[in-house]
Amino acid sequence: MAEIIQRDGTWTFDGEAVRIVPGRGKGIHPLRQELGECVVPLRALAGISFEPDRKGGRLRLRLRDGACPVLRAAGGRLKDAADPYQLAVEKDRNGVAEYFVDEVRGALLVEQVPTGAVDGFLLPGPAVPVAGGGGDGTASFDGETVRLTWNWKANEAKISGGPVTFPVSEVTDVRWLPAIGLENGHLTFVRSESPASAPKAEHDPYSLDLWGLSKKEYTAVLVAAAVLVRLPEAAGPAATSTAPAEIAAPAAPAAPDGDDHDALLRRLRELGELHRSGVLTDDEFTAAKQAVLKRL
Repeated sequence: MAEIIQRDGTWTFDGEAVRIVPGRGKGIHPLRQELGECVVPLRALAGISFEPDRKGGRLRLRLRDGACPVLRAAGGRLKDAADPYQLAVEKDRNGVAEYFVDEVRGALLVEQVPTGAVDGFLLPGPAVPVAGGGGDGTASFDGETVRLTWNWKANEAKISGGPVTFPVSEVTDVRWLPAIGLENGHLTFVRSESPASAPKAEHDPYSLDLWGLSKKEYTAVLVAAAVLVRLPEAAGPAATSTAPAEIAAPAAPAAPDGDDHDALLRRLRELGELHRSGVLTDDEFTAAKQAVLKRL
């Protein structure tokens, strides 16, 4: 078991998954607070790193492409403070962070987890019901129905038309873009009946117009992620259940049997062969070997 507790949050690794609990308080980004606790199974990880600096450093989990619906919805546009897979580390905890990295890397080597993209989501995404947004309105999703409600700052046409409600079965795509510089962002739901050329977000009754005036606008990406998981094209274990909390928990390890000891010894021999052939560096071999020996 490896654990690092910081004001920014707490990460725990039990050999099967990394459990992430965001911190509390004004310094924690609203997106991370709304997403809450999440569990990243080892098979969803492509790597981990610790980047030290004068103030401490930053832990970063790198997920396999396509594994996380939040990252897919964000499209690489999340700021560091909003990224749930980053942890700010205080200077006196650098050693703990480096130990945490070694433990996760060792497990990835032992289990020989591939680093390539996956065909379907391996994480369940935000729990529903979920709501988020800002700008000219709020989007909410209960697992079956999307609802857009407008505030007093919305375009008159949107306000006069009232709230918009539609089933997720009508959605073919959902697009989120944060406000960048002087350009507004948007959360847009593309439906099977949507015109080829959609109006701008400020006029589109199926879009939120995001102005970038508040960090809370980033919570709109959580609605996008929750919808993405439930689109027909979504695949993988996280896309077929309506109980995200159950999916998020790592699978229980198989009951030990008489072959476990022999399997671990075989893994040690395999690691030795990979080291001798030059596939594993000295440091990688040492970390992986130690991880196996702990399980003997």
